[in-house]
Amino acid sequence: MLHVRVIAPQPVSAQVQQLLADDAAIAHLMVLPGAAKSPAGDVVEFDVVREGASHVLDGLRGLGVDRDGAIIVENVDAAWSASADRAARRMPGLGVDAVVWHEIEQQTGDESALSASFLTFMSVATVIAAVGVLLDQPILIVGSMVVGPEFGPLAALCVGLVKRRFALVRRSVVALAVGFPVGMIVTVAAVWLLTAAGLVDKAMLLEPRPLTDFIWRPDALSWVIGFLGGIAGMLSLTSAKAGTLVGVLISVTTVPAAANAAVALAYGVGYEASGSAVQLAINLASIVIGGVLTLLVQQVAWRRPPRIAK
Repeated sequence: MLHVRVIAPQPVSAQVQQLLADDAAIAHLMVLPGAAKSPAGDVVEFDVVREGASHVLDGLRGLGVDRDGAIIVENVDAAWSASADRAARRMPGLGVDAVVWHEIEQQTGDESALSASFLTFMSVATVIAAVGVLLDQPILIVGSMVVGPEFGPLAALCVGLVKRRFALVRRSVVALAVGFPVGMIVTVAAVWLLTAAGLVDKAMLLEPRPLTDFIWRPDALSWVIGFLGGIAGMLSLTSAKAGTLVGVLISVTTVPAAANAAVALAYGVGYEASGSAVQLAINLASIVIGGVLTLLVQQVAWRRPPRIAK
């Protein structure tokens, strides 16, 4: 269930109240006339089951509330209410599976920003993966996958493509196109510094690495894992199952592939750098394809449900 607070300007306040009063997905409707001062208007608060939230938010935005007033949405962790139970029974589907498109667009939009923290996380993750490659330590590879922030822009890219939000697509592509090279450049510099300090050397890269050499040896399973990771990642976001996302992050080798390529470039091992680059491209493409297909299926499955009078 979601809790929504609306500032409804006077010209549309009556329409907003009527829209909400007639909708079967709404519970706990409250109206505070004239309570809002900036922007001015009535404060309308209500709870809505996730199964019906998208079309309610569509209706509010259709009245221009987001432009002239405000719409604030919060998740409700727990609610004990017969009214809420009735609203859930009236709407088709399960709330845990429902997709609230506005929430996903906002969430992924925030994740797609090319920020200092994004570049820092990307650089740190890539350096950790580089050390894992040289030491042949899977635990460091797993750690770098968790630290890596790349799934945010990838998810935003999927949402932007499906919802035709081209500004979101552009921001996501920029974040990825800048983030990975910056992480790799920092990693090359880190490898040179560690080599100068005598902590690592080229022989560590050339020695057999049975636990991590899969990173630069792409095969058909690389595509399969990336595709399944894209599906699971989008489901974890759209169904608000954040815990599942951690498993997704440690299943695909985007950051480790970039790190392996950076290490190989630092030591001039061309064949390993090219193999890692192919692995990275396969993982990025398969994640996006899996994510887009998942969203398309959800878009069909969660088309606007019919309005049911209370």
